[in-house]
Amino acid sequence: MSFTQEDTHAINTIRVLAADTVFKSNSGHPGAPMGCAPMAHLLFSRFMNYNPKNPKWANRDRFVLSNGHACALQYILLHLMGYPTTMDDLKAFRQLHSKTPGHPECHMTEGIEVTTGPLGQGFANAVGLAIGEAHMAATYNKPGFELFNNYTFMITGDGCLQEGVSCEAASLAGHLQLGKLIALYDDNHISIDGDTEVSFTEDVVKRFESYGWHVLVVKDGNNDLEGIAKAIEEAKKVADKPTLIKIFTTIGFGSLMAGTEKVHGSPLKADDIVQLKKAMGFNPEESFHVPQSTYDLYHAKAAKGAAINQEWDALLEKYSAEFPVLAAELKRRLAKELPEDWAKALPRFTPADKPIATRKLSEAVLNKVADLLPELMVGSADLTGSNLTRWKTAVDFQPENSGIGNYSGRYLRYGVREHGMAAIMNGLDAYGGIIPGGATFLNFISYASGAVRLSALSGHRVLYIMTHDSIGLGEDGPTHQPIETMAMIRATPNLVDMRPADGNETSGAYLFAISAKDRPTVLAFTRQDLPQLEGSSVEKTLFGGYVLQEVEGADVTLVGTGSEVSLAVDAAKLLAKQGIKARIVSMPSTTLFDEQSHEYRASVLIDGVPSVSVEAMTTFGWNRYAHESLGIDTFGASGPFKEVYKHFELVPEDVAAKVQKIVAFYKNEGHVPSLVRKYFH
Repeated sequence: MSFTQEDTHAINTIRVLAADTVFKSNSGHPGAPMGCAPMAHLLFSRFMNYNPKNPKWANRDRFVLSNGHACALQYILLHLMGYPTTMDDLKAFRQLHSKTPGHPECHMTEGIEVTTGPLGQGFANAVGLAIGEAHMAATYNKPGFELFNNYTFMITGDGCLQEGVSCEAASLAGHLQLGKLIALYDDNHISIDGDTEVSFTEDVVKRFESYGWHVLVVKDGNNDLEGIAKAIEEAKKVADKPTLIKIFTTIGFGSLMAGTEKVHGSPLKADDIVQLKKAMGFNPEESFHVPQSTYDLYHAKAAKGAAINQEWDALLEKYSAEFPVLAAELKRRLAKELPEDWAKALPRFTPADKPIATRKLSEAVLNKVADLLPELMVGSADLTGSNLTRWKTAVDFQPENSGIGNYSGRYLRYGVREHGMAAIMNGLDAYGGIIPGGATFLNFISYASGAVRLSALSGHRVLYIMTHDSIGLGEDGPTHQPIETMAMIRATPNLVDMRPADGNETSGAYLFAISAKDRPTVLAFTRQDLPQLEGSSVEKTLFGGYVLQEVEGADVTLVGTGSEVSLAVDAAKLLAKQGIKARIVSMPSTTLFDEQSHEYRASVLIDGVPSVSVEAMTTFGWNRYAHESLGIDTFGASGPFKEVYKHFELVPEDVAAKVQKIVAFYKNEGHVPSLVRKYFH
């Protein structure tokens, strides 16, 4: 592969633009973009297929900047290629409401595949993108119709490879033999604390080889374009292993502070930028200057991508004629549309049906809808037999040569990797045409919270299927019993909590989670059996909270979620014997309830009647919906679940006795504050 002066000038353009962009904003990381410029230039000018005029082309190569600190690099590349990112956007880097926020965000900037920033997240996202390609190729490609064959490239760094989430994802990627995943490791030996010799001296090559990766090394990433290009070409030839290309670079290449941590997280000084531009053939009096030859080089590559996109569109039309059913399904999936009437398959229940644990009810839903929703890819973090997430007809997503599945399979064995699972699912959703779901115990979503937060921030449709949702799991004790977990979930913007009370609400929870195109959902399910409730509803679940049982002249409203709704029902029966009328509200999702109109919420939490919440978790946050809260503000306890509930006084007799005192208190007060008026929005 031959290179010209135009390549060198383009690389130096990236370097000086990085310096200008970060200097203008007085915030950011110029060092990594300046060091990564050669490898990034080669990826985008020689190897990747993309079309800025159609950023969502399904078979485009994916690029992930796992090292979010180098975000200026990605914005510069988008501008050079002809995406909507303008020079004014570069000048507005890190400013409020700009298209170039402090770290790449997929919902903010056209051409960004996934939201990165917290180190290691992008690495795991890239694994999800590569799984997406492998699955879609195995599902839809036919002889003569290779619709899916894109590569996933990422630039990663020392910080990313220290984070545990990248280790989890890399281990799984090696097991899955994801040959179209190529990681360029920017090894500049610098982190914020200084030289990596202070904390990171492992042999990364050996580590990744032990993961089952193909590993290559380029010793001069600052100048050896031929060496980098040959490594990428070799990586593309390895079909049964992901590849890590370790490329030695100098952070802040060209700066007076090159090779030090001082160029990592702070803008270059003005005099440093002057000497940098002089050394690289730029006018130091000019800022944000791009030579026409650089624009021409990248626009020519973009034009080639547009032509390949056009060829792909023609291939898809021929495919549609040859395989009309598959083609229609594929187009529907890529449009994020669901099959008509799929929701009719959701199970419905009456009080005559037997008590069932909601994790079992979840399993029943998956068995009903999985074959109707080919886009659904579900897995578990090594708890399949407990989470009950594998439906009867499921095939494992595994390499064909494993003998235990194939890439068209839709059940993912994530292993004991909760954080990696969540971040990989973000990548799966970002790939397109896939609705990912992943399972573990509810308490262990805390292990994955970094990626769960990015699911919400990015607007990914991800199903977090969390079982063993309370002290009701019993003997495993406080290490496994979630107390604060739902409060954390409910406090996260754009993340929807769903804690269903019975079969109808379980179906309703899935109806919402699968239909929601731009937000993740946490579905919290019980280990213990729960009765099918009078008044429960699939459709009413979508309101987040609703009146399960109404009474005229109510003295109190009992608000429950999940397993505590039936507890409230039983307590209400005891209260009735004392002459106290209790209406019952089921609150499967406080998030969705908050999104209802003021009038609706006021009809559920009525004025003049004290509200008492009952949940076998922390009472934190319940003051929005209740005047008084019954729950657990300590950690849990070990023992049979019925005894544990009794220990925490969350049984009908104790709840009824406490509510009786609360009702008496408010009668003596003569005033019940309005909850809905207090939280009007």
